Amino acid sequence: MNIPADLKYTSDHEWIKVDGDIATIGITDFAQGELGDIVYVEIETEGDTLEKGDVFGTVEAVKTVSDLFMPLKGEVIEVNSNIESTPESVNDSPYENGWMIKVKIADASELESLLSAEAYQAEIG
Repeated sequence: MNIPADLKYTSDHEWIKVDGDIATIGITDFAQGELGDIVYVEIETEGDTLEKGDVFGTVEAVKTVSDLFMPLKGEVIEVNSNIESTPESVNDSPYENGWMIKVKIADASELESLLSAEAYQAEIG
């Protein structure tokens, strides 16, 4: 299982890559594996400012639909338009082509509550 050391994680299985005050967010390799074949991703929160824990979209797999949770407060400034036409990229490349949103971070101190790669690995076993 791929858990890049340079990312932060949540117990809800989102990953966060921070670049200045912008966070790129997606779901982890573990999450996509648990969901199975992803057939649809719905994100209609572009331009919205959301609180940590708010739902920013949903991902639909063959066997289930799952909410996507904001790992930190911020404004959704970009949605990955490629996953609309190729949702399977979340399965094939969850950390690169399958990213979900980019967020302008509102409170950088919230980054401290995120999990390291080691802590996330321990959480999922």
